[in-house]
Amino acid sequence: MPKQSLRNMSKTKVVMPEQAPNVRNQNFLEVSLGYTEEMAIEEAKRCLQCKAKPCVGGCPVNVWIPEFIKLVAAGDFKGAYDKIKETNNLPSVCGRVCPQESQCEKFCVRARRGEAVGIGRLERFVADWNLANRQVQPEPVPSNGKKVAVIGSGPAGLSCAADLAKLGYQVTIFEAFHVPGGVLMYGIPEFRLPKDLVQKEIDAVKQLGVTIKTNMVIGKVLSLDELTAEGYEGIFIGSGAGLPSFMNIPGENLNGVYSANEFLTRINLMKAYQFPKTDTPVKVADIKCFCI
Repeated sequence: MPKQSLRNMSKTKVVMPEQAPNVRNQNFLEVSLGYTEEMAIEEAKRCLQCKAKPCVGGCPVNVWIPEFIKLVAAGDFKGAYDKIKETNNLPSVCGRVCPQESQCEKFCVRARRGEAVGIGRLERFVADWNLANRQVQPEPVPSNGKKVAVIGSGPAGLSCAADLAKLGYQVTIFEAFHVPGGVLMYGIPEFRLPKDLVQKEIDAVKQLGVTIKTNMVIGKVLSLDELTAEGYEGIFIGSGAGLPSFMNIPGENLNGVYSANEFLTRINLMKAYQFPKTDTPVKVADIKCFCI
């Protein structure tokens, strides 16, 4: 069979199923439903397996994109997941909320005459398939005897901690909030990034031997000098960019005026997406304005 016949030369991506508008407006569940195995294989066949691999250069963590897509096309979803995990510790998250259109997919050769290969959609599929079909226990790594503190448990802190743990470091994450996850937990709505999925990614980091301590406001509870005194030989600060930008207009400090940050934090950490099972102190009638 000619090699070319194995490719899908469609100029458009395989359409990802979604909740119908009149269904999703009645719930807080994820809008995009993800690919089936057949859809993922068909989309993976759109990849030209370029020798230059421009998509890899557009990825901040240099995922081996053509390699993992080739494995998807062959139906080897386990191998594809393992290939992604060589450089990316949060594939379920990145497959959903990374701005692929301005990173990896921006440089896809197929985008020159149509739509780019659905790299993010395929990464999401592989990560979800792995969660549904495998129970991966990481191989224990011998300790190198060195301690590292990571401040903040957002995507940067989790990724840093996982990479260091794989190298044998004893890593402790210090998180200011009462739940780990940073912006993944408090800043992104449930319909874009389910919280139980984020928790599974956090659990995977903990399985590497990483310790997470919550309610630890560094600078208040502990200082950097105190961390050093406790034997931490390195400190990674991934505190995020959580301060909102205000418009400096009259009334923005009144009761009932929320910044986007505060609104999302209340909605997410207080589980307003589980309404009416849960309640939060966010009253729609009192909301006057959002400052972003």
